[in-house]
Amino acid sequence: MQNTVYNVIGVMSGTSLDGIDLAKITFTLENEQWFFKIGPCETIPYSEEWVGWLQEAVGYSTLQLQMLNENYTGLLAGIIRDFIEKHNIKEIDAVCSHGHTILHQPQNGFTLQIGNLPKIAELVGQKVVCDFRVQDVELGGQGAPLVPIGDRLLFADYDYCLNLGGFSNISFEENGNRIAFDISPVNTVLNFYAGKLGYAYDDRGKLAGKGIVSEDLLNELNALPFYKAKHPKSLGFEFVKETIFPLIEKYKLSEHDVLATFTKHIAFQVAQALPGQKGKLLITGGGAYNDFLLELIKHNLPDVEVAVPDAGTIEFKEALIFGLLGVLKLRNEINVLASVTGAGHNHSSGRIYDIPEKL
Repeated sequence: MQNTVYNVIGVMSGTSLDGIDLAKITFTLENEQWFFKIGPCETIPYSEEWVGWLQEAVGYSTLQLQMLNENYTGLLAGIIRDFIEKHNIKEIDAVCSHGHTILHQPQNGFTLQIGNLPKIAELVGQKVVCDFRVQDVELGGQGAPLVPIGDRLLFADYDYCLNLGGFSNISFEENGNRIAFDISPVNTVLNFYAGKLGYAYDDRGKLAGKGIVSEDLLNELNALPFYKAKHPKSLGFEFVKETIFPLIEKYKLSEHDVLATFTKHIAFQVAQALPGQKGKLLITGGGAYNDFLLELIKHNLPDVEVAVPDAGTIEFKEALIFGLLGVLKLRNEINVLASVTGAGHNHSSGRIYDIPEKL
């Protein structure tokens, strides 16, 4: 008989490079319904050196990527070990870790998340479930987004689940299928231009609020082919580096004007992504703290009830759901939906690494 209670640590590093999110979560299965309780959680920021390496890695050679993967696996393992020790966490069924996405090219049958090498289990001293995207790409899917299975199982009270992280993504039910896709870049762009003004991020959207929207840039952003493509679809940092940044720089705007324009662009694309303009919308991710962005979203969706949950769910929802993906993998149950990724079929994705037995 399978367990009905699981104690796991969910670990997530997003493309916004805010840091590594860790959350201790208890999942309970009662009458075929999953419930969760978030325990200790924290975000460990990257050093300036690591931010630089992770940003530059998209242009690394194969050998450089191998070295980066080795080094990052060691960094990640140390952070997980420290988290377990700091919070005196005793009962752990598994560490469920996403790793960090460096390359995401599903159209070429390729995606790379570093920090998922087999030795991580030995370094952490715990069973590790990780590397959730590769199998989906091998099955013809986008390898993203993976969070929607958690939206379906944990947040069914909402019509739409929107995450505002490095990129925005949304999920909802349509004709009995869970539909989900990436919408647009968010903090990958906003944090970059806030950084030019000396800030790690645009706190509450105050910097954007001082800017003037460039309608020409806004129109050109909204006309990009990605936004007209049908789902399933997903984004990687390559899109920001190769398409968004060159387009923005062409206009020679101040950082405040770029932030104002791009924030309006994000809100417009969120509204376009909702198939119906009514219902309840759950917003999580760092962008949920951006008051300027939220006001623009509410303005564009006047008949939608916008809900922002508690801080733990806002900040650690992705770590929470990767914890759930790991539990489902341990149970050999479906944790990736073909209706979301475009894969050949639903499947149970990820790799399970046990602690090596000592001789």
